[in-house]
Amino acid sequence: MAKTVKKKNVKTAKGITESPFGIYWNKGNYFFLFLGLLLLAVGFFVMSLGNWDSFPSLVLSPIILIIAYILIFPAAIFFRKKENSQITNNDASKDSVLMEKGK
Repeated sequence: MAKTVKKKNVKTAKGITESPFGIYWNKGNYFFLFLGLLLLAVGFFVMSLGNWDSFPSLVLSPIILIIAYILIFPAAIFFRKKENSQITNNDASKDSVLMEKGK
């Protein structure tokens, strides 16, 4: 006869889980992201103005789109605010080293 296997009680963690992006993304990152999206919308809108061979369609719109794609979106990804705790820890360790040298 087959043995019956008892399932173990697994307690699930109930609570609000934080987004993993909360560690890396802050208000500055979201600001750059939405600025980039706004510039994309403006760039494509300017591209639709006038004829296909007009100044806004051929010159102005690509400049706006290049700024959005090459400057603003990478800034949104790579922007990182320096943490105060790291700065104060580094300053405190430098001060302790200077105090030891002075004695």
